[in-house]
Amino acid sequence: MDKQRQLENLALVAKMRSDDPAAWAAVTDRYTNLLWYIARGMRLNQEDAADAIQTTWLRLVERIDTVRQPESIGSWLATTMRRECLAALRRRSKVVVSETWDDVPDDADPLDDALLRREQDSALWRAFRSLKPRCQTLLRVLMADPPPSYTEVAAALDMRVGSVGPTRQRCLASLRETMAAGPYPFDPSATGPGGEVR
Repeated sequence: MDKQRQLENLALVAKMRSDDPAAWAAVTDRYTNLLWYIARGMRLNQEDAADAIQTTWLRLVERIDTVRQPESIGSWLATTMRRECLAALRRRSKVVVSETWDDVPDDADPLDDALLRREQDSALWRAFRSLKPRCQTLLRVLMADPPPSYTEVAAALDMRVGSVGPTRQRCLASLRETMAAGPYPFDPSATGPGGEVR
């Protein structure tokens, strides 16, 4: 699949260099979710994330003719996005976590099963937040739709491609262990008035 994607990317970048709007739209559709997941994984608030994504696309427009490995445009975008996120974090003296990333819907069904589902979701997010920050970031990036390749994930997180899979397995195992040790303690102060996870 990676080889097929590389061939598609090579053709798309060639068309982008010829100012083909359909190619630009295809690349944007393919990678915008990945960029959002990178920003989410690096704990940017929504406004900073949107700015970093816009700047990443601007960098691509500015440098499309000089991208050295057009077949790896996803990795180029992931690396550029990570740098833009780091720049955004440096501009802020502290990281502000946007609650909109993990909001639980306010329109919960009053039935018991809906309430149980909501409590389970809250417990899962609390368990997720107990993971090391590196695991949280990796799992968030891997949840992008469409799923990024391990090469793109490695570029986004500045890690070796070969360590993405094993690290993912360790992180998921840790999350499973935390949930299995449950019931994960319910902390009413961990949710806002609408039930959103803080």
